[in-house]
Amino acid sequence: MAESAESSKDYFVTTVAEDHNITCWGCGLRLLLPSYAPVFKCGWCGAITNQNVNKPENKWLWGRRMRDRCFVIILLTFILFVICGGVWAVYPVVFSISYTLGIVHSILTVILAAATVSTFCLSSFRCAGTPPTVFWGSYPVVGKGDLDNYTFCHHCSKPKSPRAHHCNSCRTCVLDMDHHCPFIGNCVGASNHRHFIAFLFAAIFSTVYVSIMSTYAGLHIWPPVKYRSIGHLNGFSSHIATTKAFKEVIIAFASSSVQLSARGLVLVYLFISSVSLQIGLGVLLWQQLSYIYEGKTYVGHLSSQASGGGDHIEEKDCQNILRFFGCPYSISRYFPGLRNSPKRHTK
Repeated sequence: MAESAESSKDYFVTTVAEDHNITCWGCGLRLLLPSYAPVFKCGWCGAITNQNVNKPENKWLWGRRMRDRCFVIILLTFILFVICGGVWAVYPVVFSISYTLGIVHSILTVILAAATVSTFCLSSFRCAGTPPTVFWGSYPVVGKGDLDNYTFCHHCSKPKSPRAHHCNSCRTCVLDMDHHCPFIGNCVGASNHRHFIAFLFAAIFSTVYVSIMSTYAGLHIWPPVKYRSIGHLNGFSSHIATTKAFKEVIIAFASSSVQLSARGLVLVYLFISSVSLQIGLGVLLWQQLSYIYEGKTYVGHLSSQASGGGDHIEEKDCQNILRFFGCPYSISRYFPGLRNSPKRHTK
C-alpha cells in the first residue's frame, strides 16, 4: 500500500523564464512572478511596480508656470485695487456721514484686508505638502510592509506614498493633494489646505462687506433720479403698467448714471465685481466643504469615479470637518448634555 501511494504521486518539473524574474524597486529583492502581469505587488515590502509606465515629456511646463505667475499677479493686483479703491471711494463718504461709522469702517477694513492678504500669501507661497521620506532600494534597510501600497514616481525618481499625487505643474509629489489652483500658483495639499479654505472664507466676507459699503456710499453720492409722471399709466392693465413703470425706473437710473463722478464709477465697479466673486467663491467653498465632509479630496473623488467607486467608502460625517480644522474630538465632548441624552429605541 505504501508503494502504491508513492507511485500515485505526480511530480512536475517546470522551467522559469528569465522574464519572470523581476527585481522589486522598493526592497531590491528578486521576485518570481507567476505571469507576465505588468502591475505586481512585492510580497515583502508591499511596493507596487508598474512596468508599463513611461515618463511623459512635459513640453508645455514653461507655459503652465507663466500662466500661474500671471494669475497670481492679476489676483494680487485686483485685491490691492479693491482695498485701495474702496478706501479712496468709500472713506470720504462714510466719514462725512458719521465719524463713529468711519472709525468702525476703518477697523473692519483693516481686519478683512489683513485676513485676505495673509491667507492668500500662505496658501500661495507655502509648500503644499511633502510626502514622508522613506528608505528604499535595499533589503536590509526596508522592513516587511514598510512600502505597503507605495508606487514609484518616475518624475521625481523616488517612492510615492498612497496619499500623494504628482503635480506636473509644480513638478513634485504633493501629500493629500486636492487640486492645483492656477490663481494661487500652487497646489492645495496637506500643508496649505486649511489656509486655502481660510482664504475663501476671508475673501467671501470681504466681498460681501465691499458690496454693502459700496451700495451704502453709492446711494449717498448718486445723482438725483428724475422719474416721469406715472399718470399716463392709469389706462393700462396692472401687468402692463408694472412693466412700463419698471422700464422707466431703469431708464431714469441709466440717465442719471451718466452724471456719475469717478468716485461713483469706482463704486459701481466694486459692487459688480464683488457680487460676481461672491457667487464664484461661494460655489468653490461649498464644493471644498462637501469633499471634506465626505472625507476625501478632489483628486481622490476623481480617482474613485474612475475606478468605479473602489472598495473603500469614506464615511460622511461632520467629524471630518472638525478633524480638518484641527479639532480631533467630537462635538459631544464640549456638550455633555448631547452625549448623555437618552437614546430613542424604536420597535
